[in-house]
Amino acid sequence: MKEKGRANDMHRADIRAELIKKGISLAQLGVQHGLAKTTLRNAFDKRYPKGERIIADALGKEPKDIWPSRYLD
Repeated sequence: MKEKGRANDMHRADIRAELIKKGISLAQLGVQHGLAKTTLRNAFDKRYPKGERIIADALGKEPKDIWPSRYLD
């Protein structure tokens, strides 16, 4: 069950699916940016601006469109 406030955030499965449709996995994306292959997973569970930006850029979106609960200001 999603926490209150996170209900409008994009689901992690949808993020992964969009990346796969673009021909890249989350692990590959992390490695391309000099990170360990599991590091970008942190963006799914907590605020991680660098990781959020990397994922958003790969999807052609803004981080606030993927995780609106983290960008309420």
